[in-house]
Amino acid sequence: MKTKLLALIVALQVAWALATIVTQETALRSGTVVHLETQPVDPRDLLRGDYVILNYKISTLPGSIFPEDFQTNRFTAALNGRDVYVLLEKRGEFHEAVSASLERASDDPQRPQLRGTIRYSQWGGNRTNDTMRVEYGLERYYVEEGTGNPRGKLTVDVSVPASGRGLIKQVYVDGVPYAEAMKGERRR
Repeated sequence: MKTKLLALIVALQVAWALATIVTQETALRSGTVVHLETQPVDPRDLLRGDYVILNYKISTLPGSIFPEDFQTNRFTAALNGRDVYVLLEKRGEFHEAVSASLERASDDPQRPQLRGTIRYSQWGGNRTNDTMRVEYGLERYYVEEGTGNPRGKLTVDVSVPASGRGLIKQVYVDGVPYAEAMKGERRR
């Protein structure tokens, strides 16, 4: 009896791990890839090592990209922690936020919607001056120990699956994949 119970517990753990891997890989492969501009910061996590904080242009949203009927007085602390769907459109080299909503809109792969969480909002008196800070779960990119913050412009390819929860597909330093750009680089 104990052997069967132990085997069941182990099988459930293995199944959970495999399901997690399959879910993430499916999202990476089937999602729409968007190219985003960043502004990096160089912190360190004692348990996980070096990483780069990626601050995206689309992380600070103006109130003007919300629908006309969106009330400016809703830009209060009550919005903090709520999900927001940001519609992205390719403009030049990068995808940019063109509209945002608290509800998901259509599933057009040419105009993917990235889902994020509102961290704080600031009421500026009208839709043009209102802003909110959004986190997408894409703000940390773990790097090889000792490489630190790269010199150069960082850009990111993000896979946006139907769920809207983006996954980092590739980070570039001046257009070169991060791992390739950082070969031989070490902090002294």
